[in-house]
Amino acid sequence: MNNIFKISYRNLLRNSRRTILTASLITLGVVFVLVYGALAGSFKSYMVGQITDSMMGHVQIHKKGYVASVDNLPLDKNLKTKQLQKIEEFIKQSDMVESYSYRIKFGAMFSNFTSSTNIRLNAINPAQEFKTLPLLKSRLVGLNGELKKGEIIVPELLAKGMKVKTGDTVVLVANNQNGSVNGINLKVAGVVTRITGPGGRDGYIHIDDAKKVLRIKGVQVSEIVVRLKDVALTSKMNKELQPLLKIKNPQGKSAYEVHTWMKISPFYNIIKMLDIMNIAIQIVLISIVLISILNVMIMSVYERIKEVGTIAAMGTPPATIVKLFMTEGLMLGIFGAILGGALSYIIVKVLYIMEITYSFGKQSSLILEPVLGFGQVVFVGAVVITIALIASVSPAIKASKLNPVEALRTN
Repeated sequence: MNNIFKISYRNLLRNSRRTILTASLITLGVVFVLVYGALAGSFKSYMVGQITDSMMGHVQIHKKGYVASVDNLPLDKNLKTKQLQKIEEFIKQSDMVESYSYRIKFGAMFSNFTSSTNIRLNAINPAQEFKTLPLLKSRLVGLNGELKKGEIIVPELLAKGMKVKTGDTVVLVANNQNGSVNGINLKVAGVVTRITGPGGRDGYIHIDDAKKVLRIKGVQVSEIVVRLKDVALTSKMNKELQPLLKIKNPQGKSAYEVHTWMKISPFYNIIKMLDIMNIAIQIVLISIVLISILNVMIMSVYERIKEVGTIAAMGTPPATIVKLFMTEGLMLGIFGAILGGALSYIIVKVLYIMEITYSFGKQSSLILEPVLGFGQVVFVGAVVITIALIASVSPAIKASKLNPVEALRTN
């Protein structure tokens, strides 16, 4: 076997121009795949971070039927004290959970004393909410410190339309679960900037103010938002919470429902499209590698017909000839994969250090933070090496089937 490697290596060195060209094509293919994957991964991470860390969290838990009727913001589907205690038992026993927050979601009439409009509100415990959604504060303009009782954070569109600003006094009027109306005066503490998607245009008030205007006694919340230590644990956490769904209500149906951010965010479809595009580009680039190696190996067979005829006439078995050509393809694949991986790592590192900025929607001066994982480099390298071997099979078989007599007669 060592002799086969030595002979294959010498054959590659002897045809150095063709070897360099092929190895360069393989290297470029690997570089394009890995660098594009790192850039796409950076944008994907930004999108997921904006969705989960400033708005939705990783997992949300509701009373059964809440999400189906969420457009109406139903107050009759709030979670009560005993239900919250049961949910907390599951959350606190998991080592994947970093924090969680209670919310009361409801609709109200918003007035600046000259005109009125409807508003959707998230009533929050500020300390819990900002810990569970660490990027939420980056969307708040004008807020000093934490949201206090008697204050409201107004959605950007509503603030512009109603011409309210930080420091203004406004009135909220809301119907509670029983249908009675109550109002409360609040001070505008800041404005929350827009983000597309459910909840992206909601205002925020303190949870105690919501209890006051809705006349809620005791503990009631619309949803529990859970933040995990790593977004990659979302599916695992979802499975861990499945026993919660087996708890029945008096009607014999599930008392709770669990939703990951992937299920309730329309952005997830965009992320899936990014993944599909990434796979498509990888297939195209790897196909270029396949065609390059296939072309080179076929040309190598035609250029070395006499050589192949000579070693066949000397009694070299066809299987050994196949091994010779496949080893050449393997070496080209390994060299291209290693060099491409190394260059990709350097390029991605340079792009990360340069802190290239870009804009997305209303967000500007976003920093590109591409990261290339070792596992990704190994996977792409393994695929390229496998493709190199597959591309060498047909030319190798063709070479092994050459008739020694006819091969030696070839000019």
